[in-house]
Amino acid sequence: MFSTHIPYELLPKTILASKCLVVYICRNPLDQFISHRHFLIENRIEKNVEPLDIDEAFEMFCKGIHPFGPFWDHMMGYWQASLNNSRKVLFLKYEDLKEDIVFSVKKIAEFIGFHLSEEEEKHGVIEQISRLCSFENLKNLEVNKLGKTRVIQNSSYFRKAEVGDWTNYLSPSMAERVEELMQMKLRGSGLMFNSYCKDSS
Repeated sequence: MFSTHIPYELLPKTILASKCLVVYICRNPLDQFISHRHFLIENRIEKNVEPLDIDEAFEMFCKGIHPFGPFWDHMMGYWQASLNNSRKVLFLKYEDLKEDIVFSVKKIAEFIGFHLSEEEEKHGVIEQISRLCSFENLKNLEVNKLGKTRVIQNSSYFRKAEVGDWTNYLSPSMAERVEELMQMKLRGSGLMFNSYCKDSS
């Protein structure tokens, strides 16, 4: 098992041709932008260098300038792969996970071949897994409080995990711009997200 931010098209052929299963979790692009920005600022190599102004960073994001390619292309790669081969790729939205973690855990379990019995469900196994994998539990593990991977502190992977936190940093006009952009980029794909603009009221 491993995690990656690599676009689907750049995954090694050994993964694509193997029986390896792919679970892709996509997030509201506004929350993704803010989360990634905080991560980069916290883990910048040259601590004395000022980060880009948020307006400039947002402009780059909207132009598709991102370490792993344009956000919409990244999503569409895995979305199309999930449509073409649903047994190979499971496409999930972070917001759906937050809204109904029990349903999502069951869905992931079935996807990877672990069909939970009625008895296990009755005894709360799904709820136990949900608690074990929850943001709060993972954030409070000692390895994630104090450990690090090379130069990155593990704690920097755990900030808020809140849906809609972007409203504390971005303006309604920024949200409108991203919504229009995503509607244009995703048109005809069948992939849809809830309106961002209504969250800004």
